[in-house]
Amino acid sequence: MTSFKIGFLTITIIDVIDIILVTWIFYKVYQYFKETRAGQMLIGLVILLISSFIFNSLDLVAMSWLLNQFQTVWVVAFVILFQPEIRRLLIYVGQTRFFQKIFRMGTSRSLESIVEASLQMSAKKWGALIVIQRETGLRSYKEAGIQLKAEVSTPLLLSIFNPNSSMHDGAVILQNTLLEAAGCILPLTESQMVSPEMGTRHRAALGITEESDALVVIVSEERGTISTAENGKFTYLDIGEMELRRYLNERLFISSGE
Repeated sequence: MTSFKIGFLTITIIDVIDIILVTWIFYKVYQYFKETRAGQMLIGLVILLISSFIFNSLDLVAMSWLLNQFQTVWVVAFVILFQPEIRRLLIYVGQTRFFQKIFRMGTSRSLESIVEASLQMSAKKWGALIVIQRETGLRSYKEAGIQLKAEVSTPLLLSIFNPNSSMHDGAVILQNTLLEAAGCILPLTESQMVSPEMGTRHRAALGITEESDALVVIVSEERGTISTAENGKFTYLDIGEMELRRYLNERLFISSGE
């Protein structure tokens, strides 16, 4: 294995690759946490790791021991204090295209059911709010609604959002291939993005996507248009059949939240 020396250190090509990979990982994590308390703490952890490496190389036993004790406390404190940030980071990693391709939803039938039901409700001008759960758990909203745990299908969605149904005003929450609950009440956004002509459904769609990584399909009762929301904003305000199918297909993957 090719190697070279820098002072007293002998470095191989594998070491160089290892250092580049670790540097890249720390850089990406820092970019995500930049300008937050977690980002400042991450810099402190990196300084401790570099200092520990230097002291170990120089055989400064006492300083190495002291820094090793700080490292243990620092990592535990980081995990305890910044659970929300770490959770969001893991969600962000899970949403990357590479992992979405690996963990894609097990069947396309659910996707087709959502698309077909949305198109039929759009034609009839039936209002609908379909929440597709991903990694963030939505248990509190599901438990407050009507528990169904039924296989997702076009007839089921149409029966729920039929104006004569007692559940048509609430949202349905889907997880993988199951329709978990109907008649769910969602939090309303206070965002100024929502124009005055948009109703409660659109505000609720933004509200739930601000609090989670859920994807929402909205059918407007007034205009019959189909919209989608994600990450606290509308991704499409009037989406067609092919665009909707492609959009859902790109983003749906198996989730394990509750």
